[in-house]
Amino acid sequence: MNNSTQASRLDLFAPLSGVVVAIESVPDPVFAQKMVGDGVSIDPISNLLLAPVAGKVTQLHSSKHAITITTPAGIEVLIHIGLDTVMLRGEGFTAKVAEGAEVKVGQPLIEFDADLVARKALSLLTQIVITTGDKVVKYIPTIKKTIVAGQDIVLSLDLAGATVVGQAVAADAAIQSAAVIVPNPTGLHARPAAVLANTAKTFKSDLKLVRAGDEANAKSVVSIMGLEVQHGDSVFVKATGPDAAQAAKALAELIASGSGEECGGVLPPVAAKHLPKPQTRAALKSNDPNMLMGVSASPGLAVGHIYQVKQEVIDVVESGDVPELEKRRLENALKEAYQQLEALKGEIADPAKAEIFAAHQELLSDPDLLDLATAGISQGKSAGFAWRAAFTNYADKLAKLKNEVLAGRANDIRDIGRRVLRLIAGIKEAALEVPNDAILIAEDLTPSDTASLDRNKVLGFCTIGGGATSHVAILARSLNIPAICGIEEAALQLANGTPVILEGSKGCLRLNPSSEEISSIRERQVKLAKRQAEELESAFEPATTTDGICVEVVANIGGLEEAQQSVKLGGEGVGLLRSEFLYLERTDAPTEAEQDKIYSDIAKSLGKDRTFVVRTLDVGGDKPLPYLPMPVEENPFLGVRGVRLCLAEPELLHTQIRAILRSAEHAKLAIMFPMITSLEEVREVKRIVAEEKAALGITAQVQVGIMVEVPATAVMAEIFAREVDFFSIGTNDLTQYTLAMDRGHPKLAKEADAMHPGVLRLIANTVKGAHTHGKWVGVCGGIASDPAAVPLLIGMGVDELSVSVPAIPAVKALVRKLSKVECQKLAAEVLQMGTVAEVRARLAQQITD
Repeated sequence: MNNSTQASRLDLFAPLSGVVVAIESVPDPVFAQKMVGDGVSIDPISNLLLAPVAGKVTQLHSSKHAITITTPAGIEVLIHIGLDTVMLRGEGFTAKVAEGAEVKVGQPLIEFDADLVARKALSLLTQIVITTGDKVVKYIPTIKKTIVAGQDIVLSLDLAGATVVGQAVAADAAIQSAAVIVPNPTGLHARPAAVLANTAKTFKSDLKLVRAGDEANAKSVVSIMGLEVQHGDSVFVKATGPDAAQAAKALAELIASGSGEECGGVLPPVAAKHLPKPQTRAALKSNDPNMLMGVSASPGLAVGHIYQVKQEVIDVVESGDVPELEKRRLENALKEAYQQLEALKGEIADPAKAEIFAAHQELLSDPDLLDLATAGISQGKSAGFAWRAAFTNYADKLAKLKNEVLAGRANDIRDIGRRVLRLIAGIKEAALEVPNDAILIAEDLTPSDTASLDRNKVLGFCTIGGGATSHVAILARSLNIPAICGIEEAALQLANGTPVILEGSKGCLRLNPSSEEISSIRERQVKLAKRQAEELESAFEPATTTDGICVEVVANIGGLEEAQQSVKLGGEGVGLLRSEFLYLERTDAPTEAEQDKIYSDIAKSLGKDRTFVVRTLDVGGDKPLPYLPMPVEENPFLGVRGVRLCLAEPELLHTQIRAILRSAEHAKLAIMFPMITSLEEVREVKRIVAEEKAALGITAQVQVGIMVEVPATAVMAEIFAREVDFFSIGTNDLTQYTLAMDRGHPKLAKEADAMHPGVLRLIANTVKGAHTHGKWVGVCGGIASDPAAVPLLIGMGVDELSVSVPAIPAVKALVRKLSKVECQKLAAEVLQMGTVAEVRARLAQQITD
């Protein structure tokens, strides 16, 4: 007997005549990202809103721009006329029905002055949204482009119905996944929690994450973090609803894969590098009265004067207006906060750091947080009072957790909470006015505070709260601001203007330093600043050795802003665009149009005379995509990643190649494929590029090259060079594959040194093989930015150095001081050495020579 679930069909008739628009393309994130629910949009040519379904008017907004009808089956249909029309406060709208009225299909609901609304509102686009998505199995929008009000069906819904006899599992029965061991080094903190919650929201079923008997709403970032799931914990997914089995399986696999996070069993390198061993407050206490101790959050040295930062007080009244009005105030504040965060993301050059604010955006739609605030409003509280109680409750809950990383996220909750609270209260965020040479002292700074610091005045900061893994610490490192977290509370008693020396790497704040100490440090800073100024002044001069050999110095980038910055710093092009920034931290693949725009924008920013090397998608088992299900791999670094994944997903690869190729008219385009290990792979990707290039009619020259990351490829370099236009050596991966050492391993990381003679010989062999066939070689790994390694690489014959953006002027300046002949002698000498220690000692001698 077949087992099936019988679904009923609900047809929604067009409430307006006009053009059908996909909800995803509506220029409002609240609707486009389906925060309210799924549905469709109409660009109207009529001005009388008709009922799309029969039911009861359960909500009529006081501004008459929005109405909700609930069908007998409990389906809530929200019709929202225009965008930002709440600001019209009812002007131009006339209700034809009252709240509580029973309506029939086609019955007039609201009449509006289309000309007036079009002039004063952001848009006339009208959204038909299903707010009870848990009751919908499938959305079927019309295929018509234009529709007639009351006649055409604009959207059909398949609703979960009764179970047919013989069905194995009832629609409301709970499905439970197998137990999964959490691989994330710091557990399910903000980022993996956001990836998990985002994926959970794509399913209709009710989803719970269970650990040791405790449950969390899997669609809530805050709820997941509150469960305090740590590395190695066993969890399972419990699902109830129409797609329970599929949802439980998908979430379990996502958790096992690391929920979008690289999982090597240790802290990510950026955090581990500066992460001290856990210390108690007593252990941090200094016996020196002029020394206050804390935890290193961001390295660096600063000499300045204390400036105390006090948190503003936001007053809100407890009693609220009618609940519907208060809910709208909260909704409007949430929407504006989302837009503010979108702007903040654009101000952060590093896409990985910008994702901190993407996680904040996720919190704005967190179901548990919103439920708590809405419950307060329903009890007669004002939007501000209810929201403050909700986010404070959650922040306090996280702050008490034992996991340091999760506890640190309480600050993120307070940050987004206060942002929304200011908007509800109508208070403009006050700019932080600080004096010159300021060392800030605060109980806590938020990520928003940190991102907006005036770097011309703020030399560093210390906070009582937080830690080395907090988002504030991560931002401080990306902004190159020396910082200390968890400093002794005595810092709050320091008078403004107190002279101090902040040593970020040591986690110490020295008070009232002697004039001799200050003079010594300032001398060091002046010398460094002078050298950097000289390097910047000559940044646009070519990187030519003293004996006339040009070395191209280009940038490793992760987006448009870094490309623009590299040009300003004298970069001669892009040697590595990490295209995966377009694919990560989202629930669906980027469209061809999205990719086309960003690649072309980057190429335009470089110009026709600069190199633009795009690495195709480099993800896989170690960097999974939530929307591309992959089996859990025992060793993801040796699994389906890089070109292997792309060849297994040809539609993904063809789409990306087409988008990349369209940028060929704007710069000197080169396409580079990662994790190549065989000639068959090379020939297939070349075939695809040629096929798509011909289909698009592109005649510009486009080079095709490969990453050299695997020892087999380096050994076969001379053979590969017959087939490709260039090589780019990824020394980070080449080192760990050559030495069989995970570069993130807590005990082995320091041994995974690219200066190992075995790695250096593979680099030399790659260059020799390439030059045999007249092909050029770049290095895009970490050692390209290492001043000690640059002479060695030039001596081996490397043609291009692809470095971090800030390092461009310094590397170019260094090249101009070197002789190619002398570098060749150095390389010949070093390649005969047998240990890393010998190599490092010789290169150190080279620097002092």
